[in-house]
Amino acid sequence: MTIGWRPHDLERAYMPFGHGVGIQVGRSDPVFMARYGREPVHERPDFPYDSEEKDRLFLAGDEKTREAVFFGTEWLKECNSGLYRDWEDLKFLRENWQGPLVLKGIQNVLDAEKALEYGVDGIVVSNHGGRQVDGAIPSIYALENIMKSAKVKGAQASGKLTVLFDSGIRTGPDILKALALGAQAVLLGRPWVYGLIVGGEAGVEQVIRHTLGDLDTTLGLAGCKSLNDVQGKGDAVITKLDFIP
Repeated sequence: MTIGWRPHDLERAYMPFGHGVGIQVGRSDPVFMARYGREPVHERPDFPYDSEEKDRLFLAGDEKTREAVFFGTEWLKECNSGLYRDWEDLKFLRENWQGPLVLKGIQNVLDAEKALEYGVDGIVVSNHGGRQVDGAIPSIYALENIMKSAKVKGAQASGKLTVLFDSGIRTGPDILKALALGAQAVLLGRPWVYGLIVGGEAGVEQVIRHTLGDLDTTLGLAGCKSLNDVQGKGDAVITKLDFIP
């Protein structure tokens, strides 16, 4: 895995992980911490995050900040090694993992069909929220093309392959479009995080309720009784508009 270049983050030097903020998964992992002879730490980072203050404390020699920066750097090395992964790595996973194997980040038909050949149980059609490759196509376009594949549709119909959709899901109509194009479910990537920030667990529940409520309303306004009236129906339910500048 490699973190994409994000000019606005680079210009602001905004990299919380480098300050040890947002790496609590790593610092609470006994295996990761044992490498450095340390016990796992269960903590909540300071909020709001102030990168300039973190830099000031680091340069001043603050011990806690320097330790956080050290572990932040080590965790970034662990999660974003820059090592290239190819289909042979997927083959290794399939041979050594008997549970469900879902491959995320599929954006074209050839990769979707190749994933089938390597025995995956599901794919997530996703461009990772548009944050990795500048200029990547909208995932909804990728989904449309992938679901034109007879191999993919056949594997889906037989229960051999599950097709999920991710990137940009915010409303009920977003969900309806993805399901109409052939996805069996969607990933609600960011809205639940906003709810978590504002209201904790209750905030997450409320966001999900709102989203499902919006989907229910959209189905009703579209004259559909249930998702069965939408799923995989494509052109019978939605129309693609190509905007020409």
